[in-house]
Amino acid sequence: MKRFATGLLLVATVVFLLARWWEVGDGPAWIGYVRAMAEAGMVGALADWFAVTALFRRPLGLPIPHTAIIPTKKDMIGDSLGDFVGENFLSEAVVRDKLARVEVSSRVGSWISQESNADRITAELANAARGVVTVLRDEDVQDVIEQVLVRKLMERPIGPPLGTVLEGVLADGAHHHLVDLVCDRGYDWVTANHDMVLRIVHDRAPTWSPRFVDDMIADKVFLEVQNFAWAVKTDPEHPLRKAVDTFLVEFAADLQNDADTIERAERIKNQVVAHPSVQKFIGQAWGTVKGLILDAAADPSSALRTRVRDGLVTFGNRLATDEELRGKLDGWLADAAGYVVRHYRGEITTLITDTVSRWDAEETSRKIELQVGRDLQFIRINGTVVGALAGLVIFTVGQLLFGG
Repeated sequence: MKRFATGLLLVATVVFLLARWWEVGDGPAWIGYVRAMAEAGMVGALADWFAVTALFRRPLGLPIPHTAIIPTKKDMIGDSLGDFVGENFLSEAVVRDKLARVEVSSRVGSWISQESNADRITAELANAARGVVTVLRDEDVQDVIEQVLVRKLMERPIGPPLGTVLEGVLADGAHHHLVDLVCDRGYDWVTANHDMVLRIVHDRAPTWSPRFVDDMIADKVFLEVQNFAWAVKTDPEHPLRKAVDTFLVEFAADLQNDADTIERAERIKNQVVAHPSVQKFIGQAWGTVKGLILDAAADPSSALRTRVRDGLVTFGNRLATDEELRGKLDGWLADAAGYVVRHYRGEITTLITDTVSRWDAEETSRKIELQVGRDLQFIRINGTVVGALAGLVIFTVGQLLFGG
């Protein structure tokens, strides 16, 4: 493009010289129009060459003021560019308006609701999980488990929180299912151990007692025990059940308020944690969890990945159909973006200014010229053409007004 623009200047120069030579040598009248046109084209070409060149370097190496604008004003250009971006692209109003028009949650919901896309996200999450788990050192994670989790467990009394949980369970009546199970199993055990009752009665009976008397007593004892177990099993209001409820309520209160009960709970906790089996489990906990994560992440059909995918699809469908949820998410996103641009706009624009300030002035000028130079050379071309036409018009008007 430079060669083409310079070529037009040379053509205009040659035409001017030939036309002028012919004009001086008594050429035809129209040759003056050609000479004026070529002369004005030369002026336009030279003027635009100077303007374009002055952006990037000093024309002909001369220290002319207000030339080599980009190399000398590089830092100021970077500051101005950063301010421009900050004011016009990173203002809170602009960001909020853009996010509102984009409707991020609606698009995300529609995209996630497609099972193929949910599979892609699940696969990426699995890869990320594998990467994180693989990078973590087993020793460090084990240290965290032992030094943080176990230590915290040992430092905090276990009685009050257990009492609070038990109190909540009792208030909801959820323990009744466990009591029902115990009663059912108790009755089944009694029914299945008639021989054991006979053996105990025989062992405890006097040696002089007749065998048939022992059998009668054993049968009577067994029947009474079985009837009692059946009554406890079938009657929700049985006194034994009430006694269990009363005991549990009092035990929950003691776990929270009674010093002796709290101390006993602490002793039991320490004994459990210090047990070799528990210590072994703690030592192997991370290895077990790590293996489970790696296996689940590597298997596309694993229950974990399937649940994650199904959860994403469900969430996407809800986003696509629930306008209230979309409004909340869009509002949270807009608030987060607004917070970022309010508090960190300066840091973001500084990235532009600092980057520009680190560039070499000559290299910066060369890069910009390579990016926009083609269009700038059209300025030179247009200057030659427009100048020539303007010269022709001016010369023609002058001839019409003052020529012979």
